[in-house]
Amino acid sequence: MIALLVDYGAGNLHSIGKALERSGATVRVSDRPARELGGADAIVLPGVGAFGAAAERLGPSLPALREAILGGTPCLGVCLGMQLLLDGSEEGTGAGLGLIPGRVVRLRARRVPHMGWNDVDVARPGDPVLPRAGQFYFANGYVAAPGDQADVLAWTEHDGVRFPAALRRGRAWGVQFHPEKSGAEGLALLDRFVAFARTGSDAAVSP
Repeated sequence: MIALLVDYGAGNLHSIGKALERSGATVRVSDRPARELGGADAIVLPGVGAFGAAAERLGPSLPALREAILGGTPCLGVCLGMQLLLDGSEEGTGAGLGLIPGRVVRLRARRVPHMGWNDVDVARPGDPVLPRAGQFYFANGYVAAPGDQADVLAWTEHDGVRFPAALRRGRAWGVQFHPEKSGAEGLALLDRFVAFARTGSDAAVSP
């Protein structure tokens, strides 16, 4: 199973790449992902970085990435990668993939950024990638504000502010936390994503 890890200047390529390899994926890193999509079984958008800079670097590849994901290639967005699944962000200019309608907004909490372990409550139990509640590691100052609450797969809370911890629409998943830094539970999530990409077991799901 080949996972295309998109390089748009995010800071955690090595750690997420190693975690995916541990889950059984062959990782292909590319800063020109449109050229590599043909042989990819899954797409991973890593985290750590600013929305505007990432959107600018990703810009030329946006149409091809969007087409591939809407065409059925599973995608996992991590932290900033999840935010890039939406239309745009208050953090900076530039367009996201627009796969999940909505925008990214600043976390309206007293303590920002939000860093540390948090409980995650699943809104749609039984999902093949995030089937149940757990604890995961977060590092974020911005959060997703999807246009449709049905796209929220899980919730968390920081400093009294509730926000989406995970989104899903079709075969595109986004997690605001860092599974590669979340111990056994995070690695199990990546195991499930790789297994899903390998088997295509949710073929009935539409984009």
